[in-house]
Amino acid sequence: MAKKIKKDLIIVESPTKARTIGKFLNGKFQVESSFGHVRDLPKSRLGIDVEHDFTPQYIVPMKVKKRVGALKKIAGGAERVILATDEDREGEAIAWHLVKALGLEDGEKTKNVQRIVFHEITEEAIKEAMEHPRQIDERLVDAQQARRVLDRLVGYLLSPFLWKKIFRGLSAGRVQSAALRLIAEREEEIKKFKPEEYWTIQGVFFPEKKKEEQFTASLYKVSDKALDKLEIKNKEMADGIVADLENCNFETEKVEKKTTRRNAPSPFTTSTLQQEANKRLRFTARQTMRLAQGLYERGLITYMRTDSLNLSADSIGKAKKWLENNLGKEYALDTPRVFKNKSRLAQEAHEAVRPSNPLLKPESIEADNQEKRLYDLIWRRFFASQMPEAIFDALAIDIKNTNGKNSYIFRANGLTLKFDGFLKIWPSKFTENELPDIAQGESVNLIELKSEGHFTEPPPRYNEASLVKVLEEYGIGRPSTYAPTISVIQTRNYVEKNEQRRFQPTETGLTVDQVLKEHFPEIIDIGFTAQMEETLDKIASGDESSWNSVIKNFYEPFKKHLDIKYEEVAKIIKEPEKTDEVCDKCGKPMVIKVGRFGRFMACSGFPDCKNTKKIMEEKAILGECPKCKDGKIIMKRTKTRRFFYGCSRYPDCDYASWKRPGGETVNSD
Repeated sequence: MAKKIKKDLIIVESPTKARTIGKFLNGKFQVESSFGHVRDLPKSRLGIDVEHDFTPQYIVPMKVKKRVGALKKIAGGAERVILATDEDREGEAIAWHLVKALGLEDGEKTKNVQRIVFHEITEEAIKEAMEHPRQIDERLVDAQQARRVLDRLVGYLLSPFLWKKIFRGLSAGRVQSAALRLIAEREEEIKKFKPEEYWTIQGVFFPEKKKEEQFTASLYKVSDKALDKLEIKNKEMADGIVADLENCNFETEKVEKKTTRRNAPSPFTTSTLQQEANKRLRFTARQTMRLAQGLYERGLITYMRTDSLNLSADSIGKAKKWLENNLGKEYALDTPRVFKNKSRLAQEAHEAVRPSNPLLKPESIEADNQEKRLYDLIWRRFFASQMPEAIFDALAIDIKNTNGKNSYIFRANGLTLKFDGFLKIWPSKFTENELPDIAQGESVNLIELKSEGHFTEPPPRYNEASLVKVLEEYGIGRPSTYAPTISVIQTRNYVEKNEQRRFQPTETGLTVDQVLKEHFPEIIDIGFTAQMEETLDKIASGDESSWNSVIKNFYEPFKKHLDIKYEEVAKIIKEPEKTDEVCDKCGKPMVIKVGRFGRFMACSGFPDCKNTKKIMEEKAILGECPKCKDGKIIMKRTKTRRFFYGCSRYPDCDYASWKRPGGETVNSD
């Protein structure tokens, strides 16, 4: 009987990734999935031995024990075990945990274990990686362990403090608390904001003898002084200027023609992918990363957790050839465009997010509608990054009065597209404004003057795109943490999205933020969070030798401070709000209290009566109910905090819709 030949075992994280890699290896290897993490810190306790150098006490969770057992058996019969988990710190840590959980370095039984990494799941990339295996990078593992231990210490020690001083069920985290601070700070700015009135003045002109060529110009100088935005403070001032100009004659003072260019965008990083997917597709950060993960694992895009702007020479070459063949040589660059990341925390070793095979068009891939839309976004952005600038003809016309008490200058700006360049494949907003062909010193006639009042507006609340952008700018977290951070602060009911899909802190979120701000400012300090990310990067690069000492330097003063605060800080007790409603179980008055999930109604007879009721959030009345005609359409929220529209006569009328009457849906995910 022929002896069975042992196959090498390749272990990846997901079944989809395993199937994709398996297609390239012609059955020479057995490819298996770990289904994610195989070891983690226990959920029921701290799981860190603070007395012995902060050693993590990892366990194999119950839900993966069966899978770990199966992998251990397969590994036992393999000649070689190849760990092909993702190339970032988390992937490196998963590979390290697999070695530990499967007993792959257990004395005499130590297996031939190799580590391979790749940035895209293509046949060429896999074969290249197989030819250059390496050992597990302990520095990356240490950096990931440091992050995990640090976040566990903050969460497991600070959360019980919040339970005791506010109410149960709350949590605090190093990154999530800093993100909450940003949103709460913006809310504070909005509340403190005092609008200021200002006015603008525009004139409608036409060149002499060319009345059909009317154009609009804005007043921007008075007595040779450029107007500040808030210079014209009220209607009286605006009316005075208009009156002064009514009997004036005008001519062009200056006509300036020039060519302007709009630069092509860079290829996607994790951050910019999340931002653009939110702006253009209305995808949440979490949704974007879930879809991108699927595209990556099926070999359609390169690794999606990256802050690099690098592109491979091969992909750039394919882009140039495709552009020349499909759009024309004028849409391809003679020299490849190289981008430099401005972020001080950027790690340039990887590639940007791009299609694995640039020649594979979006309409050709097998995917659902959302995946196709995201792939199309990535595909277009990649090609746009290697296309020429868009070129515009810009024209500025300055018009001055030739008589009157004061000197006034109006300016009209014109813009026409001369060459679309990258805009051909990456449409972006711009407004063309064609002005008449007019010479310097030529007389122009005034048709009318229009003055309009405005008020300054507060800074806008963050949406998903702007929050991701500011997290990256401040160095809060890493590309892989943006989506889970945003998800956590919503799940914890610290923030919610309003109808405009912008984040507002809840009452619970504001309370938690205020307590942390007052008593643990270092935890929510943006500078501290960013500095810690730099320290983790140093551990990963080997510039910081001991992750344990980094944790010790943080933990000891933090724990001492926490113990003091337990004694100093009194429990925050909010008096319940009285209502006119009575309890339907005992007849006592109902009151409004605040809990982890926001405001709720409870019986004042608690604890003898534990009756509670949900407070239905109702917002603006939007017109007549189309079903019963008697009720009004009101904006409400579901238990999962999603907006919907329903009848005010519910339950007598059960009309409900995700869509605003006559409008679009308010939920994107």
